[in-house]
Amino acid sequence: MVNSPQLTLIHVVGIGLDGAAGLTSAVRSIVEYATLLVGSDRHLSYFPNHPAQRLVLGDFTSAIAEIHRRLADSGDRIVVLVSGDPLFFGLGRLLLAELPEERLIFHPHLSSVQLAFNHIKLPWQDAQIISAHGRSMDELTAALQQGVEKIAVLTDGTNTPKAIARLILALGLPSAYQCWVCENLGGIDEQVQCGELEAIANQTFAPLNVVVLRRQPESEQPLNLDALPLFGLPDSAFISFSDRPGLMTKREIRLMVLGELALQPGQIVWDIGAGTGSVSIEIARLCPTSGVYAIEKTAIGSALIEKNCQRLQVHNVTSIHGFCPDILHHLPSPNRIFIGGSGGNLAQILDTCEAQLAPNGSVVLTLATIEHFHTACHWFNIHAWNYHLLQVQLARSVPISSLTRFSPLNPVTIVTATPPDSLRQSSRIKN
Repeated sequence: MVNSPQLTLIHVVGIGLDGAAGLTSAVRSIVEYATLLVGSDRHLSYFPNHPAQRLVLGDFTSAIAEIHRRLADSGDRIVVLVSGDPLFFGLGRLLLAELPEERLIFHPHLSSVQLAFNHIKLPWQDAQIISAHGRSMDELTAALQQGVEKIAVLTDGTNTPKAIARLILALGLPSAYQCWVCENLGGIDEQVQCGELEAIANQTFAPLNVVVLRRQPESEQPLNLDALPLFGLPDSAFISFSDRPGLMTKREIRLMVLGELALQPGQIVWDIGAGTGSVSIEIARLCPTSGVYAIEKTAIGSALIEKNCQRLQVHNVTSIHGFCPDILHHLPSPNRIFIGGSGGNLAQILDTCEAQLAPNGSVVLTLATIEHFHTACHWFNIHAWNYHLLQVQLARSVPISSLTRFSPLNPVTIVTATPPDSLRQSSRIKN
């Protein structure tokens, strides 16, 4: 019987900044017996006296071609040196695409993300890992806007910690993020620091780094009432839903809604579908002699409204937990009504609003879907109300490295409506 020749294997060895000292004895032996060492200049420098032939991973295509050629020699022992875990945003994926899978054996080292989270003593099984290395930061932007609690970002020379900090500051997020920059992890000059985004946005860090972001609980976020504007509060001023931090009427839309409501002192205002109470609180701060009723169908929403009123020291908002339109019959007649959410009962809510609206009153709605827009327009046409539409499509500027682009907000239609004159006159007679 003739023995078949032994296949040449390719050992892909993960290595850290501590070099050969960080390898297990078994993996170190694999490296020591290699006849071909493949890796970057930095990785090869960890073995200055190794007798094997060296192949620098500069031109990946030519390196792969050389490895293919060497696979035909059954006497070769090939070792490819890579950073950390080869199959975690590493070279392993490309090697699997170019080389026979059965020839590859992986020996992972601790990844930079593992080291980062363990340095800052933060469990990371629920973290979202994002690579901005050679990629855009669109995935990071989406994760921040969704309020992901823990994020680790693999950076590069363009998407640096400085660029990430500037992006977060520019997004105007409803949630604040704690930021760690972890440099040269595993090396003798490693450094882990937690800093303010404003400071990080003006610092330079070592090229090898990982950024870890943790969303702060709203109760931990400081609020300086004296620094707040008269109106147009930043989204971050409000405590929001923990699982949906972006679920509120955005600042830019609130400003337009406040204008469309044409508020006056001493009015009764309904805020239907009040959510976190952002619109109610803006109205209450502008008109301290008015009574604002924030109606919200969820218990957690009603609790958030009360917390936000306490946080912003607003005392003329009444938080009401109940379903519309049923709960509306128990409230005083409103001069202004804002409908930010209807729970699928828009037509019935408008019926009640028509019956209870005070003389010279008006209704303002924000609509995000075509179906609700059609329902509203159909109702106003059937009931002969006067209304006008404002289609709002806004975008906020965000930095992209040294450049700037616009990140769009969800488009919204604002409808401002008033009842026909006959209804106003009949209301005056009743009163």
